Amino acid sequence: MADAELRQMRDEIAAIDREVLDALNRRLGLVRRINEHKTAAGAPAIDAKREAELLGDLAQANRGPLSEDGVRTAFSALLDVMKQELRTTRSAADARPQRAPGIASLAVVGTGLVGTSVARAAKRAGVARIVGEDADSAQLRQSGIEPAESLADVELVVVAVPVGGLPDAVRDVLGRAGDDTTVTDVGSTKRGVAAIEDARFVPGHPLAGGASGGPARATADLFDGATWILSPTKTSGARHLARVRAFVASVGGNVAELDAATHDRILGLTSHLPHALANLLVLDVGETADYAGPALREMTRVAGANPSIWADIFLENADELASSLESHAGAAGDVVHALRAADRAFLEQWIEHAASARERMLERAYRMDARQLHRIRVRIPDKPGVLARITQTLGAAGINIEDFELRHVSPEYGGVLVVLISGSENLELARTLLRREGYSAA
Repeated sequence: MADAELRQMRDEIAAIDREVLDALNRRLGLVRRINEHKTAAGAPAIDAKREAELLGDLAQANRGPLSEDGVRTAFSALLDVMKQELRTTRSAADARPQRAPGIASLAVVGTGLVGTSVARAAKRAGVARIVGEDADSAQLRQSGIEPAESLADVELVVVAVPVGGLPDAVRDVLGRAGDDTTVTDVGSTKRGVAAIEDARFVPGHPLAGGASGGPARATADLFDGATWILSPTKTSGARHLARVRAFVASVGGNVAELDAATHDRILGLTSHLPHALANLLVLDVGETADYAGPALREMTRVAGANPSIWADIFLENADELASSLESHAGAAGDVVHALRAADRAFLEQWIEHAASARERMLERAYRMDARQLHRIRVRIPDKPGVLARITQTLGAAGINIEDFELRHVSPEYGGVLVVLISGSENLELARTLLRREGYSAA
């Protein structure tokens, strides 16, 4: 093919692309007018049945060489783009309010996942000067935080070292900090540091992080919407507590206060016990793991999490964790007795109580009546782009995915995606849209 002929065909394609662009803009103008009419009339913005009919009509009108799948894919994407364009202007009420950090300078001692995330969140919040320290100089370099020359001239120090060395680290920081410096920590056990008597110190613990850490996984949004527990001691100064509160709010956290003993008891049940049970369960399974189903994988996700960090946590909260395990063993013994006695009534009541407890947990987590939460089960093939297509389809229709679970079955079968949708209207619309795309939506 001659170069001149090739250039001519490329020019023709470019001209067609401009015609398509003009047509898309005209289409968007019409879509906006229709949407305004629907809004005024109180009609639903999305008509999934109408969209399915449109795709069918276009597939029948297609003269090729574009395949029917190509037609449906292209115009499904077009419909989603139009919906997204209508939703580009967010109202001020939807925007997260920006809060001043209340400080101009911050030091982070310990630059793992949480410590580096604190620094990045602080930078996003507008803290002008951020410095750090770490016993591992390579990790400090990886975090990208400027090395601290002194802690005496910073307003807030966040100590983010493993809990086994946390009390000593806090005492060391307090010894080097200025008279006006506030010191807090992010440790997941609190009684060890609560014994430190210093007006400048306010113990804390953000309920955020991951099974594995390091500065490479740190993000500025790690604490957005997360509960950040503060456990002020009898000696914590009111001014220092207010400073930590303001900082936590500025990086996206929601402050809650618990005394150290209550914190350790509750976290022993809600965090430390699940980690211990995950380890026990995955070790019990042993060689039969070849036959493990999705439930086992979900229940043991945190098994084997960072051994050095979690051994510290277990030992620092040993009494509470041991009590929780003993209580769990006692309850398991009751179930064993019911199984051996074939006590169906006990088992049914036990399961019903568990269902009620989980329902209450979901209501607290999603802040809505659990009866408004609906699951949709979607079988998905094992190939790239499928999840993006599903989330795009639902997102373009304004349907929020409250939560989801992805269960891999096999390369041949693919997997199962379970999405959690709120509201019966959204449930039906989501099912219709997903079926329009050729997915099952049970």
